[in-house]
Amino acid sequence: METWSAAITLFLIMDPLGNLPVFMSVLKTIEPKRRRIVLIRELFFSLLIMMGFLFSGQAVLDFLSVKQETVSIAGGIILFLIALKMIFPQPGGVTGLPPGEEPFIVPLAIPMIAGPSILAALILLANQDHSRMLDWSLALLAAWSVSAVILMFSNLFHRILGERGLIAIERLMGMILIMISIQMLLDGIGKFYSLM
Repeated sequence: METWSAAITLFLIMDPLGNLPVFMSVLKTIEPKRRRIVLIRELFFSLLIMMGFLFSGQAVLDFLSVKQETVSIAGGIILFLIALKMIFPQPGGVTGLPPGEEPFIVPLAIPMIAGPSILAALILLANQDHSRMLDWSLALLAAWSVSAVILMFSNLFHRILGERGLIAIERLMGMILIMISIQMLLDGIGKFYSLM
């Protein structure tokens, strides 16, 4: 996988446009001066967590004796399920925070930005080619930076795109993610059969 395609994949999994309404609903009870500070703090926590998974993911897989093709197949299935949820969203509440209480790590940093799907994808990247950790780090930083900019200007994006526009973009991202997940699944199956 090329660095830019890894960055695009990670960006699609982070789904900042799909998360805009969630972030806005969580932060609306916080006074406007604090919102930006809370958002920056949560974005940096999420980056630290994702970098930790990127660099320790290989050690975890080695410890568990999990092979690369297994991670590829599992990652493809997870991404497929996430993409289905993006295309067919489920109704339900966002958080269980009382009004006015600041979120701390949960739910904005984890699982909204650094969710299970992005952490699984980072382990997969690290396992794919451990010699390219600089490339994967750059891909993660690029995806995180674009996501951070979108989330920092959430009010502007919400005004420009509107509720329907955000839903349409999230579903389009879901369709692209389904294609990526199926390719990962096929790559894993192909590697498994080539080893037999």
